[in-house]
Amino acid sequence: MSVKQQVTQNSEVDERLAALMTNANAIRAIAQAVEGTIGPKGLDTMLVDQFGDVVITNDGVTILDMMDVNHPAARMLIKIAKAQQEEIGDGTTTATIMAGALVSEGVAQVLKGVPVAKVIEGLRIGVKKALSVLEAKTIQIKDIRDPLLKQVALVAGRENEDIAELVVQAAILMGQEKLRDPSFKLAEIIRAEEGAENQVVPGVIINKEPMNSEMPKKLGPVKVLVIDDALEPEEVEDEALATEAGFTRYLALQEEFRNNIKKIIEAGVNLILVDRGVDAAAEEFLTDHQVMVLQRVSNRELRRAGEHTGARLLKRTGLKKELAELEKYTGSAREAFLDEKLEHVRLLGGAGKAEATILVGASTEEVVGERERIAKDAASAIQAAVRGGIVPGGGSIELAIARHIEEARKDVRGMAAYGLDCVIAALKKPFSQIVLNAGFNPLEKLGDVMAAQAESGLDSLGIDCDTGEVKDMGQLGVFDPALVKKHALKAAGEVAEAILRIDTIIKKKETKPHNDVKGEDFV
Repeated sequence: MSVKQQVTQNSEVDERLAALMTNANAIRAIAQAVEGTIGPKGLDTMLVDQFGDVVITNDGVTILDMMDVNHPAARMLIKIAKAQQEEIGDGTTTATIMAGALVSEGVAQVLKGVPVAKVIEGLRIGVKKALSVLEAKTIQIKDIRDPLLKQVALVAGRENEDIAELVVQAAILMGQEKLRDPSFKLAEIIRAEEGAENQVVPGVIINKEPMNSEMPKKLGPVKVLVIDDALEPEEVEDEALATEAGFTRYLALQEEFRNNIKKIIEAGVNLILVDRGVDAAAEEFLTDHQVMVLQRVSNRELRRAGEHTGARLLKRTGLKKELAELEKYTGSAREAFLDEKLEHVRLLGGAGKAEATILVGASTEEVVGERERIAKDAASAIQAAVRGGIVPGGGSIELAIARHIEEARKDVRGMAAYGLDCVIAALKKPFSQIVLNAGFNPLEKLGDVMAAQAESGLDSLGIDCDTGEVKDMGQLGVFDPALVKKHALKAAGEVAEAILRIDTIIKKKETKPHNDVKGEDFV
């Protein structure tokens, strides 16, 4: 091979590695943005926008969501981390850190001369083995009152005792069957309010006040009508109003609407929840009859109120139904009242499904958001633990899994074994970062714990972040949901494989939007 050919070949290799290095650096930058927050001694991150507004948080997904990111590889990682948040509600920091470690180790192996295909092959084998070991070591939660659930909430809730107690209380109230329902998310029933007292409200909170001060502030018993529409007469187009027939129809619709409102009163309804606006004449009539009306209620709150009271959501045209039929759409509750301090209405003791709302108090407006994020993490962790069991935390279970993969490495032939090394390194990363954030030497503590686990056979051994001593995480009450670990490992593997497979970056040409395409373009 001539010198010129060799230089050309080296140049082509450098170009392919340049794409890999560029993407890997972007992934590492994202991982570094959140790694300082992990563990009981993790610190906060300050995010500042162009107007000087500040958010201070320890929550990984909030940091990722608010970061100004342009690099496509970085956006890929953030997208997958958000998918984990949507599915499980926690573990985005762990997933991001492990993805960063997998990519870094993968690049290191490629630079040593290991083919990318072999790295990916080993990575797949390692992730599959890790998930298998994790499944075998999972402790299932059989009783919703298991005290281990509170420990899970404490760890996820950054040791906020009051928040842990709230979410456990709410979980018990909702029941194990509800928590296992994939369509239900315990984190969605959380509200943080400045000046509120911590409590679990056995019902639904509607974040609205009655339409006017003359409406009742307290009702009991309550008969509820939920209108997923505007409480207004059906509309007639302006063009139609200009005709005699159109105007006649307009008058008929107005009369029909007045009769429908009277029908609501005849049905004994004293609380109406409306998705959109309310006609002024209807408001006055309902006020005179001491009906509490809440307008522009969010769709989620409408549906929760309907489920809790047994009310069926109704469109405005449904008000035409006969009285007996209309009554079948109403629901009932023990009481409803306005909390004037917090400016919302509480609907309690519904005849339908059990509902609860976790109300988290905050001392100032600045900490409301962070208190809510902490509570949502704790609630998501509890639900994930009920659905998929728990494992020892503090990075200990990842180290135990890494030991198992190291033992299995000898059975993997060829260069795919180097891909397993990437998985082993990534599994050690959460523990090392937790220890580093606590102020200890991660290399030293990693060696201590790995040796102690191997000698004792206890997979739950880790580091006490207060003392730096090797301790049993189970005895310390440090547990994590197994689903969080499982999804974090899967997400990290998906990101790493996707990044490692890219060896060329090409800028796309600009394309015309569909609405700009002209007929002759198809000729």
